[in-house]
Amino acid sequence: MIKVLFLEDEPTIMEVLTEYMKLQQYDVTQVEDGEAAIHLLEENSFDLAVLDIMVPNKSGLEVLQYIREFKPDMGAIMLTAISDEQTQLKAFNLYADDYVIKPVSPLILLKRMETILRRSKYFEKKSDKIDGLYLNEDAYQAFYDNSPLQLTLSEFLLLQTLKKESGRAFTREQLILRIFNEDYIGNDRIIDAHVKNLRKKLPHNYIKTVIGVGYQYNQALS
Repeated sequence: MIKVLFLEDEPTIMEVLTEYMKLQQYDVTQVEDGEAAIHLLEENSFDLAVLDIMVPNKSGLEVLQYIREFKPDMGAIMLTAISDEQTQLKAFNLYADDYVIKPVSPLILLKRMETILRRSKYFEKKSDKIDGLYLNEDAYQAFYDNSPLQLTLSEFLLLQTLKKESGRAFTREQLILRIFNEDYIGNDRIIDAHVKNLRKKLPHNYIKTVIGVGYQYNQALS
């Protein structure tokens, strides 16, 4: 049975959504404050967390940060009434899988949960077959042997571009267009800086320098 940690301090929402989750055969653990949620995570395994943000003691974002640090394979949905862009960006920068704004239809929430769980099960199957570098394009997250790599968005997009067309050597100008579109104004050596940082963060040298051209994905390491 799929185990869900549900962090919510509003009793009616907790009761209604928990009932819907249980109808879908989820094993739901309810918790009303963030500190208690972290204690539960320390002592138990869960497949998915549904987290309100404005809860007592520690916020849902702090719980999400704990999950990404210590339980990186867990799915996490933020379920909150906070709709401002800054808070959403904070959540996605902490690698939330989804951000759902209240009020929400219970059926829509269940579909969001199903999508994330299906994606994580697919990832588990893939990772059984291949060790090494994996890019989750929906979450803009890179993994190596199932562990998340701390890449900036530009670094992720650069790696994604090279990996998708691994037989192709890209010029710096082409990479700038792929990553920044036409918005970037500056020296094309910004790509060299991103490559240098990527090489520090990646466990192997996945980016090969093509003399006189630019860069190419190192297929030999795939």
